Amino acid sequence: MALRYNRGVTPENIQELQEQGYTILPQMIDPAWLDELRAAVAECLEREGENAGGEFRREANAQRLANLVDKGETFRRVIAHPELLAAVALVLGPDWKLSSLNYRAAEPFSDSAQPLHCDMGLLPDAQGYCVFNSIWMLDDFTSDNGPTRAVPGSHRSGALPPASHPDEKIILGRAGDVILMNAHCWHGGTANRTAHARRSLHGFFVRGDQPQQQYQKRLLRPETLTALSPDLRRILALDDPRNDELSATGSGKSGFLR
Repeated sequence: MALRYNRGVTPENIQELQEQGYTILPQMIDPAWLDELRAAVAECLEREGENAGGEFRREANAQRLANLVDKGETFRRVIAHPELLAAVALVLGPDWKLSSLNYRAAEPFSDSAQPLHCDMGLLPDAQGYCVFNSIWMLDDFTSDNGPTRAVPGSHRSGALPPASHPDEKIILGRAGDVILMNAHCWHGGTANRTAHARRSLHGFFVRGDQPQQQYQKRLLRPETLTALSPDLRRILALDDPRNDELSATGSGKSGFLR
């Protein structure tokens, strides 16, 4: 996929992605955009109510929103971010597409911990890596508010993880930071022991020969489709017959949600 973007990922980021399976880009979300994203999330949660996240799957002890590409230009800016797309290509190679854009918040004082997992339960194959995720921090990730944990180097294990592991490490950061992750790396959320929800967006990508987690062509409204640029249409694989064949029947996979 030949898109026009700048490669702003540093050599240190590349080394961390290769060796530990994840890296952090600080302050990819500027303060004004952070306010926009928080407001847009709050509006979606209020509007969707008990149906929030219904386009995919719900999760105990967590707030969920799905299909965010369809819910505003401020969300679509996430999946077109130059540094994000550079990192996606570094892990997945030239053939990739968006799989889903979701919101997740670990609820206050809840057992919001997830088992360690690889996204969509997929392992690398003869062609290489096939899943990549990004976690956009709408709040600080602190040691006690349900941050993501990961096992460094586990993306090279060739195995699915146990529910927990002695080498797992908490990933901390500030609101506006973004975790870029080879999603074969064993990872999962932790319990939120604070009085406030811990909010984040998840921009998830797959290699072109895999189904989208959420079949974008089926979910997007006509008015959204009309507003998309050619680059966004390519990111979403909207004009890709191979994706239609894969995702029409193969979408909906999760690493741990049933």
